[in-house]
Amino acid sequence: MKARHPEESPSHALWRVHYQWHVPGQIPESSIAATWDRVALAVSKAETQQPDVWRQRFHSILQDFSFLPSSQVLSGAGTGPEAGLSSCYAIAPTEDSVNGVFGALRESALALQVGAGVGLDFSHLRPRGSYTTACHAPVGALAYMPLWREAAEILQGTDSDPDCASIGLRCDHPDIESYIDAYAEHDLHPLIHREVFASNAFMEAVKKRADWPLVFPLRRQTISTPTEICQRVWAGDAQPQACLVYKHVAAASLWTRLLQDEYAHASPRIVFMDTMQRENNLWYAEQLSVNSPCGSVPLPVGGACNRGSLNLTRFVLQPFSEHPQLDWSSLRLVTAVAIRFLDDVYDISAYPFKALSHSAHAARRLGLGITGLHSMFKMLGLPYGSPASLDLADRLMQVIRDTAYQTSMELAREKGPFTAFDRVRHAASPMLLKLSHELQDAIASHGLRNSHLLAVASDRRPDQLVDTLSHGIEAAMPGPGPAQSVHPVAATEVSAEAQLAIASAVQFHVDNAVTVNIHVPAHTSCTVMDGILRHAWQLQLKNCRVIRQHHGDAAAMEADPMRQ
Repeated sequence: MKARHPEESPSHALWRVHYQWHVPGQIPESSIAATWDRVALAVSKAETQQPDVWRQRFHSILQDFSFLPSSQVLSGAGTGPEAGLSSCYAIAPTEDSVNGVFGALRESALALQVGAGVGLDFSHLRPRGSYTTACHAPVGALAYMPLWREAAEILQGTDSDPDCASIGLRCDHPDIESYIDAYAEHDLHPLIHREVFASNAFMEAVKKRADWPLVFPLRRQTISTPTEICQRVWAGDAQPQACLVYKHVAAASLWTRLLQDEYAHASPRIVFMDTMQRENNLWYAEQLSVNSPCGSVPLPVGGACNRGSLNLTRFVLQPFSEHPQLDWSSLRLVTAVAIRFLDDVYDISAYPFKALSHSAHAARRLGLGITGLHSMFKMLGLPYGSPASLDLADRLMQVIRDTAYQTSMELAREKGPFTAFDRVRHAASPMLLKLSHELQDAIASHGLRNSHLLAVASDRRPDQLVDTLSHGIEAAMPGPGPAQSVHPVAATEVSAEAQLAIASAVQFHVDNAVTVNIHVPAHTSCTVMDGILRHAWQLQLKNCRVIRQHHGDAAAMEADPMRQ
């Protein structure tokens, strides 16, 4: 593809610092062009018909920087048969035992070793002090967190992908209070993110200032005295289980505790688990219980996803002029080629272990996203969050969504649908119902190649190849670059309301999730952050994290009534 606006290719120095891939046994690649050649050739080998044609098409969208694959694909494709190319895996200790925990640690280590991100759910593990007929858990699930910290340090180091691993816990787990405090207590590795899975019931209890029960499935626990039992759908299971109520806490107090930690550390990310599951295309075949480290891909245990992003700045014609516009035909073309590219990655990737390979291929989940949204708005002369920008974001994502689903349907007709596809039940998936009747009928006839197609992350590593680019949908702008006119607005000058509105407009058309990072000034209070997170839930976003410009503003914390 030809450049649509002034040249934005990164300097050779920038590529050398961030992306000079070293192929084992060979001399490191001397230029970004060599990287594009290697990646396009490797991915095209999945094509049994016309591989040379697809190699050229893949190369075209790569060299133009209109499509930015994940760092796993950029670093691994074509380097050897053992290269793992999926962006993220979901791993959890589904068995509440030493074997379960250390088996999950082994699987995590294998995934981290190939450069993938790992999402974990610790909700399966017994809380501190619980008993079974076999053993006692004196320190609880959180005692295992340092094991993953050590694995991250050994296998990826502190200078690798910032989305290394995430550890999540349900809001009703008895260890949730100590988990919220885990940032300081467990000295977590900086690449390990914390997430709290908040249910609608919890958010309603917060709103009503009601009591909130902390519970855990009975399973083999020994009960010697009368106790309270409830029914609760637990992590990864579709049917309610009998759960022991450990204690009741004030929902509002637990929420305040979360806010205070969010204020101090921009962590944990709040994941709205019911919204996540309700909007799942595979509602009939899986229970989502894990989130990818980047926050954009909810996954079942054993799930995987291949990700990449469309660089929106490459589709602007006559940027910064009186009459800039988007090249819609090129956007559709690149979207279609990118979907095929990401689907092909499944067939050339190695997997850390066999079960993960099987589950990954059963769904063939993709996460094609967008990046540079704020940069695109600047090129078009649109204020971020203005009515015109919201309308454009809505139209943009609808075009990308429809093109992605059309392409996946055509791939299913050519190569077959993903193996877990159920024609009748998939037709009732929320995202399918948003498509045109013609496309719904075509999908009913031919199926889909991929269970999910879209995920909008904030992936800074590939974005570094284009040094004038804002990340994902964020209002945050990168550091100074060649095109200074792209960078006049700081993130915190865009209101939280505008950032949430853009996230909502984009999420409506995304079947996985949008990584929602709301940037606010340092003086923002806990009270304001409370409103932001509640509004995110009301907008049916799937996750949200609030990031103050500078953490640890003690004066503002002391002055905030929610700190009292």
